[in-house]
Amino acid sequence: MTTTGSPSVQRDSPSRHWSATPPEVATGWRLDRLTAPSRLFGANGLRTGPDGRVYVAQVTGSQISALDVSTGAVETISAKGGDIVAPDDVAFDSRGNLVATEVMDGRVSLRDTSGTTRVLRDDVPSANGITFHRDRLFIGECREGGRLMEFDLAGGPPRVLLEDVPSPNAMEVGPDGLLYFPVMGANEIWRIDPFADDARPQTVASGLGVPDSVKFDADGFIVSTQVASGQVLRIDPRTGDQTLLAQLSPGLDNCTLVDGRLFVSNFTGEITEILGGGDTRTTLPGGLNWPLDLAVGGDGRVYVADGTYFYAVEPDGSLQTVGMLFSPGYPGFLRGLVPSGPGEFVVTTSGGQIARYRPGSGETDYLADGFDQLYGVAVRGDDVVAVEQGTGRVLSVNRAGTVGVLASGLSEPVGVVVTAAGDLLVGETGRVVRVTASGTETVVDGLVRPHGLLVVAGTLYVVDAGQKAVIAVDLETGGRTTIAAGLPIGAPPGVDPKPLRGMPPFSGPQGPFAGIAAGPDGTLYVSADGEGSVLTLRRT
Repeated sequence: MTTTGSPSVQRDSPSRHWSATPPEVATGWRLDRLTAPSRLFGANGLRTGPDGRVYVAQVTGSQISALDVSTGAVETISAKGGDIVAPDDVAFDSRGNLVATEVMDGRVSLRDTSGTTRVLRDDVPSANGITFHRDRLFIGECREGGRLMEFDLAGGPPRVLLEDVPSPNAMEVGPDGLLYFPVMGANEIWRIDPFADDARPQTVASGLGVPDSVKFDADGFIVSTQVASGQVLRIDPRTGDQTLLAQLSPGLDNCTLVDGRLFVSNFTGEITEILGGGDTRTTLPGGLNWPLDLAVGGDGRVYVADGTYFYAVEPDGSLQTVGMLFSPGYPGFLRGLVPSGPGEFVVTTSGGQIARYRPGSGETDYLADGFDQLYGVAVRGDDVVAVEQGTGRVLSVNRAGTVGVLASGLSEPVGVVVTAAGDLLVGETGRVVRVTASGTETVVDGLVRPHGLLVVAGTLYVVDAGQKAVIAVDLETGGRTTIAAGLPIGAPPGVDPKPLRGMPPFSGPQGPFAGIAAGPDGTLYVSADGEGSVLTLRRT
């Protein structure tokens, strides 16, 4: 993507975002991509379909896609904004019907071969692992105290096979007719007889790297991904002996086999083929799930909050993982982000925490907790200021951890910024307001959904996710200029995304936050969460 005032733009790689019109950029500005767009909204459950394609569940995008591993072609099967919300795993019955677990809504839905979707059950908290065996459907709840169940496809109550399991995940029936499943909380793989009246679990393998999937190869061996260590293991179900097939990056989620070829997924959206001798081949590159807030650190690098990952962007546009959900000291699902010192950031998490995070040493100091949908964060003097969208409040936290309320009654506030004069500006539905001792006053109106806010040399830059635009406002005169419009921000045109309610204990409610930051040379960095990239805007 490169454009300098002209609406003509060429896509330099495929993207998950679609639009009938390309971006438009004001005269005197140039728009480029800093990072490549993402093909998927991350990659979670994998299953080889009846047509030989790999079906990929994407929690954060509420999407299911089918990947042709021979050509790399990706087709959307269940789109963002559709009937299936936050799918985490999929399976097929003998008639080709697709069943998906909807982890955030606690549902299990069936999409038949005509494309019609219906909910089988909506009372399955953290519904995740799923498999069919001879058209008998098994489901697991990935939570502390989770259940393993067999569903009655005729609509009756499920048969509970096992209770109080510490976070079971993607499962499979082995050649011996037993149900095998990873137990993330125990760092083990277990099995039960799913057809017994009193199923008693047996430990198959332990001392793993936090297993989150189990499949079987043609020789009857377990293949399992390890989310924390990034290992792909082959395990003998008879002895528990382990063989390392490949060492990949942490964040692996699931695996599947296509004609004997093994493919694994990563939270980043990367699909990797595991070859012999420890070799691998990228089938589909990974990228950003969102991105959310952005910051330029004291080292001049661009940092990206991407929920389960925290990245630094290299000069070539590649993403260096600085921290992730399973790395030591990671504060949680990151959303708001602001530098607060050398190697330190103040962050907000979807779990309701405000924290100081030092990724280099893997340390987090939690300043305050228990909030409802935190978004933007800023530092004003010795205080941290954060937006609590769930209650419509703007909060302050001092060094002693005392929480104060600076403003309340705002409508879906997102971004916050402190001006050079110390004024506090907050974006809410339709406008940007200044927070004063007596309440709020309008600074900019006529907006739709302002997200990221940035002030540079008396100019307020607003990322309006509703208008898919970046707007510059002179804070002295009030004059405004749309410097870029039609950006791949937010959902594609005509799509109304369903709420992502969160996945405790891994995250609270997940929502978009199109951030903005500035480099020392005046370059603007913008979160293009629609396509999963970081954009740059520079003066020409």
